[in-house]
Amino acid sequence: MDISTLLAQPSPSDQEPTGASSTPLYQSATFAVDEDSKWDYSRSGNPTRSVLESQLALLDGAEEALAFSSGVAAIAAVLRLVPCGGRIACAQDVYGGTFRLLQLLGQEHAWAIRFFDLHDPDLERHLAEYSPDLFLAEVPSNPLLIAADLSRIRAQLPSKTLLAVDHSMVTGLRLRPLDEGADVAIQSATKFLGGHGDLTGGVVSTNSEGLAATLRFRQNAEGTALAPFPSWLLLRGLQTLPVRLQRSLDTTREIRDLLVQHRGVERVFYPRRSEQECTVLSFATGSVARSRAILRNTRLFRTTVSFGSVFSSISMPVEMSHASVPVEYKETCAIPADLIRISIGLEDREDLWGDLREALDAVGDQVHLPLEVCL
Repeated sequence: MDISTLLAQPSPSDQEPTGASSTPLYQSATFAVDEDSKWDYSRSGNPTRSVLESQLALLDGAEEALAFSSGVAAIAAVLRLVPCGGRIACAQDVYGGTFRLLQLLGQEHAWAIRFFDLHDPDLERHLAEYSPDLFLAEVPSNPLLIAADLSRIRAQLPSKTLLAVDHSMVTGLRLRPLDEGADVAIQSATKFLGGHGDLTGGVVSTNSEGLAATLRFRQNAEGTALAPFPSWLLLRGLQTLPVRLQRSLDTTREIRDLLVQHRGVERVFYPRRSEQECTVLSFATGSVARSRAILRNTRLFRTTVSFGSVFSSISMPVEMSHASVPVEYKETCAIPADLIRISIGLEDREDLWGDLREALDAVGDQVHLPLEVCL
């Protein structure tokens, strides 16, 4: 059956006695135990979370999926697959919180961490020389939305290297990293999967029985599993994910084309590969002051650090989501200080463009700068 059908009608939990058509919320810390019991303590396992993880595995085309308390908790669990003193390779353009986490855990675990340009023609040679235990990439990247060929990256990595891919921008509906050679797929469920800006969560999916067992043991031991209520909210969000994503994607493409034509926009960043198109896009105005003024002047676009909700949002990554990234690193990755990132929700396209156009026009009559669409 189509994934939209499977997401709309999750299979009931084991031992569910009521026949409820909607997955019940088991808001309980403990369960009565006898010789036939599957559940005892919600940190170790919960019927609501169990149904959710089955749905998340279907979404990613995975043998197993684990739901974590946040996207960062999910990334941290994957990073800890690397032994103390091991080596981590990371794509250059990543979320600021991921960068901060690498710095923190890298010091604690004595990891060597090196960042790589995925489009470097000598990438394979550099990776062979470095020989990392884990390679972490975001596809498309954040905030420059650079697409990547995952199959090519897998082929360039040493055979021992685990490939972990964060595909929060596109979800498993558009890209399944495990099918492209990744060992682990990561998503922030706070974004499109939940879709309503009312929960935090993370997902790790894998086809490796050994990796799944290690991750689940750590999830239980450290208490990082998603709680019952956000699990229930996330299940509900997944049921409408296909229609939400398609609606927002259609609007994003139209607004992207309008931004390309606007005289106040210097550069537009959006991925070329069709399976990595998303409902987030970035653009530069040529001036930090101008970009700040645009954020102040929007009404429908809310200034928030996240993305992927039913409501549209706007931010300046260098000053917000990537504020913890050192200046020299931002310069190395060529993240413009004036970069604006927008996330398109479910509002009417004309209303959204009207709001954005008015904000762009309000900053003054600008000289039409040469446009470069960065793909």
